[in-house]
Amino acid sequence: MIAFGTTKTGQDVHKITLGSGDLTVSVLTWGAVVQDVRLAGVDRSLTMGSDHLADYEGEMRHHGALIGPVANRISTARVRLDGMMHELERNQDNRIHLHSGAQATHLQVWDVIDVAADKATLAINLTDGQCGLPGNRRITATFEVTPAATLTLKITGVTDDTTLMNFANHSYWNLDGSRRFDGHSLQIKADHFLPTTADFTPTGEVLDVTGTDMDFRKARRIEAQAPALDHNFCLSQSDQPLRDVLILTGQTGVQMTMATTASGLQVYDGRGPARPGKDIYEGLAVEAQSWPDAPNNPGFPSIKITPDAPYHQTTVWRFKA
Repeated sequence: MIAFGTTKTGQDVHKITLGSGDLTVSVLTWGAVVQDVRLAGVDRSLTMGSDHLADYEGEMRHHGALIGPVANRISTARVRLDGMMHELERNQDNRIHLHSGAQATHLQVWDVIDVAADKATLAINLTDGQCGLPGNRRITATFEVTPAATLTLKITGVTDDTTLMNFANHSYWNLDGSRRFDGHSLQIKADHFLPTTADFTPTGEVLDVTGTDMDFRKARRIEAQAPALDHNFCLSQSDQPLRDVLILTGQTGVQMTMATTASGLQVYDGRGPARPGKDIYEGLAVEAQSWPDAPNNPGFPSIKITPDAPYHQTTVWRFKA
């Protein structure tokens, strides 16, 4: 563990580098960010990171971060829990709640609980009312690198009151080190997806991918805006045992297989803020999560968490060249 930088408020941030076999992964205590992913024999990082903390406090605030307590969008910026309405920060167009607002987990320094050569556990406490939601909450994230070239992230969230949780790692991937992700091949094991409004919130429909440009059940080449991507792919109606859900393959032959227990997978084409000096569409964000805007869509899998039913998510990335 080494010093990485100091936040604008004077907090120290560290970088933890984990390795085993052919894979080396660096994680920051700022936002539990996956900052660097290196595969033996490949001369570049596979994820879109930065060596400068100021970038993560600024335009790169979502890159590689563990976003919560509720990732993605709440269309009305309010939620009802046990009969009580909770008003949330309106940080998208002054109407929509995005990625839990200014107090979210990706904008905080996490505590280091345990570190070994191949495994690290970080944790953060959210106080009652933080991010507009009830409950004193403790979130724990364990990163582990194992052969063969595998990164595992296990997230646990406990609370002393009924609340909402929907965490997502927001890493961007480009397996070729190219200017844009054009030419990558994408396969997603989902039969349905959520169409969106002009605000990128779900319409409430759950559509079959058949005959649409969201059908990735067979691997196919992708280009920026062909198709435009900021959609949740519906993997299941509830959390499931760990299973493979996505394969991303670069033109260089580097491949990433992603497995998760989560019910959904948000895929975003990176048309928003870019890394300093880089182009938009540089990397593809792939976020294991529950379906977005669930509190406003009763037919979606619930993201309600109670003291006797904690939050759990396991997501695994496997790499090969």
